[in-house]
Amino acid sequence: MKKTVPLVPPEKKIIGATTTVNFPELDWHGVPARVDTGAATSAFHCSRVKLVEKEGKTFLSFCLDMKKESPKKDILVRDFKEITVKNSFGNSERRYVIKTVVEVAGRKVSTQLSLADRYKMSFPVLLGRRLLKGRFVVDVSL
Repeated sequence: MKKTVPLVPPEKKIIGATTTVNFPELDWHGVPARVDTGAATSAFHCSRVKLVEKEGKTFLSFCLDMKKESPKKDILVRDFKEITVKNSFGNSERRYVIKTVVEVAGRKVSTQLSLADRYKMSFPVLLGRRLLKGRFVVDVSL
């Protein structure tokens, strides 16, 4: 009898070109996301990004807002860094990156996300290759 090999290994989840994600550490749930295998880094939309000094320590402050009419959520984090990334137009820009947990298709993944102005984009979250690699298979027909 011939042994069949599954097309998708059981340790990988199948997701579509778009999905809904949760950020449990940020208490931000049901967020629409675009899956982008061309992007190395994942990103999410935020506004009012600024550095804040408190008790001699530097924090990163930003506001999560999915849409104009949705409630805004102010976030303050201590663990962040600044990196250079190429945006969708191929231009290099400096962005802040935070480390947090994202839940995709029932799987919680600790990852880094860059803070970006995605206001004009259809999806406030972009999931890139580093998050997807070894965990998910993208089926664009879903």
